[in-house]
Amino acid sequence: MGYGQRVAKTKQLFAALTRRGPHRVLRGDLAFAGQPGVVYTPESGLNLPGIAFGHDWLTGTDRYSGTLEHLASWGIVAAAPDTERSFAPSVLNLAFDLGTTLDIIAGVRLGPGKISVHPTKLGLVGHGFGGSAAVFAAAGLGSRLKAVAALYPAVSSPPAEQPAATLKSSGLILRAPADGTAIRSNADALSRAWPAAILRTVHKAEPGGLIEGRRLAKAFGLPGADRGTQKATRALLTGYLLYVLAGDKTYRDFADPDVLLPKTVAPVPDAEPPTLEDKVAALLKG
Repeated sequence: MGYGQRVAKTKQLFAALTRRGPHRVLRGDLAFAGQPGVVYTPESGLNLPGIAFGHDWLTGTDRYSGTLEHLASWGIVAAAPDTERSFAPSVLNLAFDLGTTLDIIAGVRLGPGKISVHPTKLGLVGHGFGGSAAVFAAAGLGSRLKAVAALYPAVSSPPAEQPAATLKSSGLILRAPADGTAIRSNADALSRAWPAAILRTVHKAEPGGLIEGRRLAKAFGLPGADRGTQKATRALLTGYLLYVLAGDKTYRDFADPDVLLPKTVAPVPDAEPPTLEDKVAALLKG
């Protein structure tokens, strides 16, 4: 296949991944196993890939139902703990709950007994604060994981850069164009600490735009839902997971750092990372 044909095919795959996949989706409650949260699965399938999803600050799992359903419609079991929703959540506690969630979906038959997750096809995904929690969870789980994705990750205490430096599993970091000067974002710092991660900048993305519906944190100046961010993010994430977790070579470009995917921005070579002073100045100017 020539270069032009490959680019055209990748654009077609991306366009398809912005829409729901071929599977009917079932929704379940993780409380049956003692963990508050939800799980979305395809209607049937054995030895499926599965992920645990970490939510952002002041946000519950109900704000990600579209994204979780989207992953399930493409054959990926997606579960999310609904914990650490307070004003001052613990990133370490959420990381622990993400690990517990993976144990649940990999350890029991789901739905009417016709759905299972393969123990070697496990991944972690998180948005904002949950992105940093996913990194902490990944560091604790080690070789059990095949993929980790931090979507517009946010700073945490303790910092996620420390565990990121220990990760050897495949990684994906998505950032917004404004994240380079955003005080809350640690996408660039995570990328520098995590050699195995692919960093992609999503064109016109809003860091908080993945959250669906009205958001409590909007009162603190954080942005609300953005349809463009949701469509692009779901496509990039789904393609990456289908290749890395499910082993579908059709989507190999989504895990290739040298491929510029649709709705992403080419990296600036040898760009100097902004200092904290730069970020403060950009915030005051805005």
